[in-house]
Amino acid sequence: MKNKFPIHLSGWLIMTFAAALPVSVAYGQLTPAEAKAIAEEAYIYGYPLVTMDFTRRVMTNTARPEGTHAPMGQFLRMRAYPDASFKDVTAPNADTLYSTAWLDLAAEPYVLSLPDLGDRYFLMPMLDGWTNVFQVPGTRTTGNKAQSYAITGPGWKGTLPPELKELKSPTDIVWILGRTYCTGTPEDYEACHAVMDKYQLVPLSSYRKPYTPPAGKVDPGIDEKTAVREQVNRLPIADYFQLLATLMKTNPPAAEDAPILARMAKIGLVPGKEFDASKLDPAVVKELASVPQAAFAKIMGHFKTAGTAEKGWVFTTKTGLYGTDYLQRALITAIGLGANRPQDAVYPTSEVDTSGQPYSGAYKYVLHFPKGQTPPATGFWSLTMYDGEYFFVDNRLNKYTVSPRDKLQYNDDGSLDIYIQNESPGKEKEANWLPAPKDKFILMMRLYWPQETAPSIINGTWQPPGVKRAE
Repeated sequence: MKNKFPIHLSGWLIMTFAAALPVSVAYGQLTPAEAKAIAEEAYIYGYPLVTMDFTRRVMTNTARPEGTHAPMGQFLRMRAYPDASFKDVTAPNADTLYSTAWLDLAAEPYVLSLPDLGDRYFLMPMLDGWTNVFQVPGTRTTGNKAQSYAITGPGWKGTLPPELKELKSPTDIVWILGRTYCTGTPEDYEACHAVMDKYQLVPLSSYRKPYTPPAGKVDPGIDEKTAVREQVNRLPIADYFQLLATLMKTNPPAAEDAPILARMAKIGLVPGKEFDASKLDPAVVKELASVPQAAFAKIMGHFKTAGTAEKGWVFTTKTGLYGTDYLQRALITAIGLGANRPQDAVYPTSEVDTSGQPYSGAYKYVLHFPKGQTPPATGFWSLTMYDGEYFFVDNRLNKYTVSPRDKLQYNDDGSLDIYIQNESPGKEKEANWLPAPKDKFILMMRLYWPQETAPSIINGTWQPPGVKRAE
């Protein structure tokens, strides 16, 4: 992964480039197998952009902010941690309260104003349409004093008030996925809400003026019950490619994407142009029907090679900025949409115990940290339980995560044991209990603001211990 964020083409330049692609030359010259290979590559390439669009549709399909929804250009301030019914985003967290907002910068920039947060940890990552975190104001990067920004689109040019710092987005669509740490107690919920209520978003034309956000538009045709990932995976390939082509017009690919754009053009997939499957050979069209399933299998199959694999854990520092690593970008979209840059968070994930066996709620497990070897994080750490689809697991305690805020009970020698099982380990051990379902489950550890000097998960001087099945 490149550390430098890719320079994006302007909308005009990308259209000019697209117009020059030899689309017609390719028709009829590809074998079905060649076309399928290109289509799978294109599916993986576009998976983040299509998923972002579906996520935006669901989360903004409301007249006013309520529940887990808010209209475009308005903050959704979640007042409590999500529960097991939350299906809008895969791998949600139960450590921070979300303050999220979707912006469309096509018309004009938006101004984001943040208050003084005192000593409360927060971060305000901004994702472009391709899921790259192009900016991330927060405790680690900008400190906790009051601050204001103008978020501008790729084609915007103009003059800003001197007190506003410009944050230019590579795409018109932006997802602000703010997180504010909260212990979850009634008292801290109240204090955290008071801070979050001061997060403000207004169009640039309304900056320093009285502003009342307009009511959002509700589309009854949008499916809010089916998980976004399932909706995306169900799309027929022609519909998927047509949507991708449309989205690439206002969310231009990066300059370094030129090689894959040229290959995509061979099957008629060009930014801003209609994808017309009827121009393809019928044998090719038949072959492309299986692309969504095959491509998604490749995405999920990348899990075991996506990063470091040690003691049953897989983790990567390749999140937030992806360059041309399209498979990595698609995997993170599928299992952890909205992932931060590694300097802000690393997410070790585990599907198997130390013996290599998949987790099952039919057994009991223990995660043991020797004295002084709990996850090294400047912000905080936690361990979260997910079902096989990366959603929270329903349980009688409504407990989806274990972290130091649970007033963990340490052993006499200073070590720490986390009990991972379906049934309670006993009242005296419930602070250290992570409730599991009766069947398959997945574990995800979070290290927010991980240490960058030893011991550090970023430089490999610390790794999570394996989870052992209890005898």
